[in-house]
Amino acid sequence: MGVKGKLIASVEVKCEGNLIHELFHIHAHHVPNISPNFINHFEIHEGETVKVGSVVSWSYNEAGQKRYMKQLIEDIDPDMKLIRWKAIEGDVLESYNSFTIVTSSEHEWTTWTIEYEKKTEGTPEPLVLLGLVLDMTKDIEAHLLKK
Repeated sequence: MGVKGKLIASVEVKCEGNLIHELFHIHAHHVPNISPNFINHFEIHEGETVKVGSVVSWSYNEAGQKRYMKQLIEDIDPDMKLIRWKAIEGDVLESYNSFTIVTSSEHEWTTWTIEYEKKTEGTPEPLVLLGLVLDMTKDIEAHLLKK
């Protein structure tokens, strides 16, 4: 069994956090257009929108390299503005036995939690990926403020 870890980062947003939750829940297919430096492609493989049981994939840039992640939507809590995305395929699973990203929003804050289990003790913490989602959040915030 590998070493388990959890990274949590919250970023203050000037737009309401519920708008960011709504974007990921209903309009996630727009994220590549909103944040093209970080996200290249989004696709829903199973389900019509981001709902519990949906399977989605992302192509993204991590430290200058193209990456891919397919995720199962495990949980959506509309009251907590929370979505739990569990990796089921992709580059991240080369280094981690399990990898789950949780996004939640409240008032002026968006919080990203990455829960993971390393395959080996020498595997680095997923700090680069955490930085990517924080930068993507800033792009989304700027987009929502333009509206």
